[in-house]
Amino acid sequence: MDAAAYDRQVNKLKILTVAIPCYNSEAYMEKCIKSLLPAGEDIEILIVDDGSFKDRTAQIADEYQQKYPTIIRAIHQENGGHGEAVNTGIRNASGLYFKVIDSDDWADTKVLLAVIRKLKELEEARGGVDMFLANFIYDKEGAKRKKVMHFRHAFPVDEVFDWSAVHHMKSTQYILMHNIIYRHQVLVDSGLELPKHTFYVDNIFAFQPYPYVHTLYYMDANLYHYFIGREDQSVNEQVMIGRIDQQIRVNKIMIDIMAEQDFNRMDPHVKKVMYVYLDKIMAVTSALLLVSGTKENLEKKREVWSYLRQKSRSMYMHLRFTLVGIILNLPGPVGRKISLLGYKFARKLVGFN
Repeated sequence: MDAAAYDRQVNKLKILTVAIPCYNSEAYMEKCIKSLLPAGEDIEILIVDDGSFKDRTAQIADEYQQKYPTIIRAIHQENGGHGEAVNTGIRNASGLYFKVIDSDDWADTKVLLAVIRKLKELEEARGGVDMFLANFIYDKEGAKRKKVMHFRHAFPVDEVFDWSAVHHMKSTQYILMHNIIYRHQVLVDSGLELPKHTFYVDNIFAFQPYPYVHTLYYMDANLYHYFIGREDQSVNEQVMIGRIDQQIRVNKIMIDIMAEQDFNRMDPHVKKVMYVYLDKIMAVTSALLLVSGTKENLEKKREVWSYLRQKSRSMYMHLRFTLVGIILNLPGPVGRKISLLGYKFARKLVGFN
């Protein structure tokens, strides 16, 4: 082996880094880790212990690192919340691609191996892509039928494409952290830095890098199991209402990101896709504030829409008069009842919460 070939072998990058944010995750983190291990040396697993103190999360992370030193790294930090754990993963990643899997979720191992094979093929054939997408499953506790979030009618399947090839996405379809694998450099170039001690930052993770994505690939396979249904889970409806100020903070950050873009220099289709995402986040925030029904939260709903209008009147006009924007802003008590019926129908249809 000549010196150049040896150097390439020694410094060979992992194809994929997976960060697992963990906070007192002893009860379920091992299922997540074990779902990834069969990928072997192609994968780097970063177990980010975000200041766990109630259980053996830190010890479990260290034990796995000791057992799989070329695959797993345990990183311990002071508690900074989910966003800071993701930030730590991005800062420490050595893989060409980057994915987050929460510690109570897991990957379908067979699909993961297929994804890694395809990422390698794409790298060899054309230098890779900026965003790789797959399906995710709402794996709701106790539910007999699991809702699969697929995109076969929205994206070209098994081919490289750009934003212009994205078709209409239903209001119940979400591109989330769960089905995204970003090229690591895209995250770096976008300047992504998630806020500390804030829930629901996965939306910022998905949203902010969009303008830096030029090539995409979609595999119609169920990679990610998104576990929902625990009473204490962050996406539980009542928990979300209790943390509504954090949802509002994320919503406003996304408004700021959108308002700061110079879309004249971008593919116009990026703007369309970002509007679709922001429309859905405005809907979630508004619906939760309506469900709460308190005078204080109804005022917060008005304030969020006012913030949007102040940041950009054109953005406000675009989102306020979509079907969702109209339904969620119907006036008076009767209007609020109609809005809530629409939200409950969507919740039942998708299977979240």
